Amino acid sequence: MSTYSFTRAVTIMAVGFLLLNGVLLVMINQIFWAVLCAIVAVLVVVGWFRYRRAMTELADARKEMKREVESLRQLLHTHRRE
Repeated sequence: MSTYSFTRAVTIMAVGFLLLNGVLLVMINQIFWAVLCAIVAVLVVVGWFRYRRAMTELADARKEMKREVESLRQLLHTHRRE
């Protein structure tokens, strides 16, 4: 299972759990807590999207750094041979 699939599954489980709690709280007339559960569920989804964006940026930065290291290695090898 990839990291993307795992984080998506955990996020879906967390949101499902929070929404189920919200529905059950509405059934016993605890509206404030139900709304709070719904808000937290939305925040979990927003947090997951931010996490995915950050991981994508890190992967891109890692690839760029790897290219830069390779270019420096080639530069060192060309100067060593001369």
